[in-house]
Amino acid sequence: MTNDKNNTGDHHRRAAGSTALATWATVLLSCGATADTLEDYYRAIDAHESYNAFITVVRDLQATPADNQKPLSGMYISVKDNVHVAGLPNTAGTPALRNFVPSEDAEIISRLKAAGATIIGKNNMHELAYGITSNNAAFGAVHNGVKPAYMAGGSSGGTATAVALNMASAGIGTDTGGSVRLPAALNGLVGFRPSTGRYPASGMTMISNTRDTAGPITRTVAEAALLDAILSGDDASLPDIDLNGLRLGVPRAYFYDALDADVAATVESVLATLSAHGVELIEADLKDIGELNEKVGFPIVLFETSQLLPAYLAKYQPDISAAELLAQIASPDVKGIVGDALAGAIPEEVYLDARDVQRPLMQAVYADYFRTERVDAVIFPTTAMTARPRKEDMSTVEFGGEQVPTFPSYIRNTDPASNVGIPGISIPAGVSSQGLPIGVELDGPAGSDRRLLAIAAAIESALAITD
Repeated sequence: MTNDKNNTGDHHRRAAGSTALATWATVLLSCGATADTLEDYYRAIDAHESYNAFITVVRDLQATPADNQKPLSGMYISVKDNVHVAGLPNTAGTPALRNFVPSEDAEIISRLKAAGATIIGKNNMHELAYGITSNNAAFGAVHNGVKPAYMAGGSSGGTATAVALNMASAGIGTDTGGSVRLPAALNGLVGFRPSTGRYPASGMTMISNTRDTAGPITRTVAEAALLDAILSGDDASLPDIDLNGLRLGVPRAYFYDALDADVAATVESVLATLSAHGVELIEADLKDIGELNEKVGFPIVLFETSQLLPAYLAKYQPDISAAELLAQIASPDVKGIVGDALAGAIPEEVYLDARDVQRPLMQAVYADYFRTERVDAVIFPTTAMTARPRKEDMSTVEFGGEQVPTFPSYIRNTDPASNVGIPGISIPAGVSSQGLPIGVELDGPAGSDRRLLAIAAAIESALAITD
């Protein structure tokens, strides 16, 4: 077992349709691709060590024979380093946990292994999952898998880069406010956030029990759907989707505000393509969504972090106090915000209002939107801008000729789904004039995960993304 970082390969393989998903090999063949070997993944990891995608690589794996009884046989999965894998360090990207080695798998890892998957390593991330660049001051800044001079996105940046560069068959990240969908979009991949509570949450270094969930990062929707079936225990088949007559909400206000010119043009092209396939685009906004989102997001996550991190340390690392963990945080942006959380920046009454009053109001807005507009999903750009060049201080990035705050600018569109707990999926929509990936997101009603995946697969096929 050693520390490592990389991979190469075809990150634009796309799946077609909504067929039953029998095995990992079946999925790959449906994409017109063949399964890579363990040696291929190791070669890619070695070739891209400088990308800082991995914190730990499992070096003593042996290739396993195909087992048609196990749907993930032959699949090598990389896992964000805040999800417990027995026998491997679980750093959560922070120095204080560098030597913590869980003795048991997280439940989602147990399910993956039971289905035949092999864990190839643990991925670098934004420290403690508190950021969206994956500029980790302790383990190195993760490089974008398409344009290495650019940021990978986060907080599951290492997982996305590993998958984009073919260092793994697929990856498992975690998503609080967009941490699966954002790096997927910025690396030209599929990132799926399930309905909150769909996957077991045990054995994870969590910062919010209301908002956190694991989620797959893959090259195709079919691969994401296969992993979702294993992680959730749901039926592996997807419903048939006819784009002709499908209704998609287009909430222009808020979600389409202040976009990169290339992002705006790409998303309009996507909408035109879908309209040509018979999709009904319903131009209707989500009422007061920005204001509600602001009242819900940070109050919930900061208060819950103040409870969860000390409890996690008491359970798994009792010799390390929250104060000691804070003192060792290497990334200045994370140190500041986690320090605020642990110091009680959010009073309990503000938290309870956010969780028990504002969040239900926000959920009601979404439920009413899906019902009254009779839409199957909403569609919008995953991020307002493409990835920006990596630099030492990523607290701001250039947008429209001025510096804007990085974190709120990137999570603006992904955060609402996280707060209301509905499923969301980012799929590749195209590339900018600089060759940077652009993603489009679909959010569906609570519990509509399999239907949303089927819709995404049909749209993926209609867009027919190729190199």
